[in-house]
Amino acid sequence: MEYILVLCTINDLKTAKSISGKLVEEKLAACVNIIPQITSIYFWKNEIVEDSEYLMLIKTKNMHFDELKKRILSLHPYEVPEIISLKIDDGSKSYLDWIGNSTKP
Repeated sequence: MEYILVLCTINDLKTAKSISGKLVEEKLAACVNIIPQITSIYFWKNEIVEDSEYLMLIKTKNMHFDELKKRILSLHPYEVPEIISLKIDDGSKSYLDWIGNSTKP
């Protein structure tokens, strides 16, 4: 089974918790870590922007990525939210099994 880590940034802790809770409740994710107070510097609408954001680290199965992405897009307030999938090449077997057992079959 293939597992992934999905990165998603957001500007509000309450919304990060809400999205994370829904993803876990709907079994699209086994776990979401929310990392506070990151600084994002990016190019948007012809200017350089600097924002304080939260980073959601979402652990799930690769087979759920399309559904998870659609769900994030339906809940996320950004016009263009970051939704990036990274393949998990290896990890603790017990943790990876837990991801598999905590998400939809």
